[in-house]
Amino acid sequence: MFNVAVVGMGWWGKIIVPLIKRSSKLGVSKVVEVNPAGIADFAKQHGVEVVTDFESVLRDSGIDGVVLCTPHTQHTDQIVAAANAGKHVFCEKPLSMTRADVLRAVEAVNRNKVTLAVGHERRFEPPIMELMRVVKSGELGVPLQVEANFNQDKFLSLPADNWRLSGKEAPAGPMTATGIHLLDLSVGIFGEAERAYASVKQLGSQLVNGDTLAILVSFKNGGHALISAILATPFDGRFAVYCNKGWIEVRDKTHPEAPEGWVLTTCLQGGKRTSVEYAPDENVLENL
Repeated sequence: MFNVAVVGMGWWGKIIVPLIKRSSKLGVSKVVEVNPAGIADFAKQHGVEVVTDFESVLRDSGIDGVVLCTPHTQHTDQIVAAANAGKHVFCEKPLSMTRADVLRAVEAVNRNKVTLAVGHERRFEPPIMELMRVVKSGELGVPLQVEANFNQDKFLSLPADNWRLSGKEAPAGPMTATGIHLLDLSVGIFGEAERAYASVKQLGSQLVNGDTLAILVSFKNGGHALISAILATPFDGRFAVYCNKGWIEVRDKTHPEAPEGWVLTTCLQGGKRTSVEYAPDENVLENL
C-alpha cells in the first residue's frame, strides 16, 4: 500500500479522501488542514488524523507521498519541499502559476528522483481516451480545430474571500478552474501551442476576477482550439475535434464531481452520426 497525506481540505480535498479510501493501491490516514476544527466531523467519518503542519508530514517516514489540494500559488514551494524530503507528489492543476516556477518544481523532483503527477483527470475519462485513440489513428483525417466548453455555477455560492475567487490565485477567472482542462486536452490533440488570444470579463456574477472566458489558441503544427469557460451559468461540458474526414465529440451529462456518464458522438464524411453512451467512471481515482 502506498500511503499519502492529502494537503488542503477544501472542496476538492473532501472529494479526494473518500476516493483514496476505496483504492486498493493507495492509503490515507493523515491530512493537513490549517483549520482542523472545521473538518472535525469529516475527519471522524473517514478515519483520518488532522495535522496543521505540512513539515510534520514531510518528516513522517510512514508517508510515501503527498496529494496537494492547496491554493495554486503554494504549489511550487510545497513540491520543492516534498521532493527534498524524498516524497512523491501528486499536485492538483495548475502545477504552478508561471513557467519559471514549473521549471523550479521539476528540477527539484528530478534532482531527488521522485515522481511528480498532475491532476488532469479528464485524460482518464473513458470517452476522452477513445476520442484520443480515434483522432490519433487517422480515421477522421487531419485534425483541424477543437471546440470545447466547460461551464458551471458552483463558485457563485462561495464566500467572496475564498481563494478560488482571488485575482492572485485565479487571475483569468475560469481558466484555472475549468478552462485548463480543455487547454490540456487540446495540447493532447495538436501538440505545442504557438500563441493564444484570451478575453475574460465579469458579466453575470459577483466574481470580480471574471466569470466568462474565451480563448483562441493556435498550434505550431497547425490547428486551432476555441475554448469557452464560464462560471455564471449551469453546468455544460463538451470537447469536440473537427477533422477533414469527420468529427468526434464527448459531451458530459453532469459535472465531474458527481458523474452520470458521457455521450460520445462520431460523424464520418458521407455518413450519419453515431452515438455511444458511457457509464460513470472513477477517472479522478484512476488519475491518482
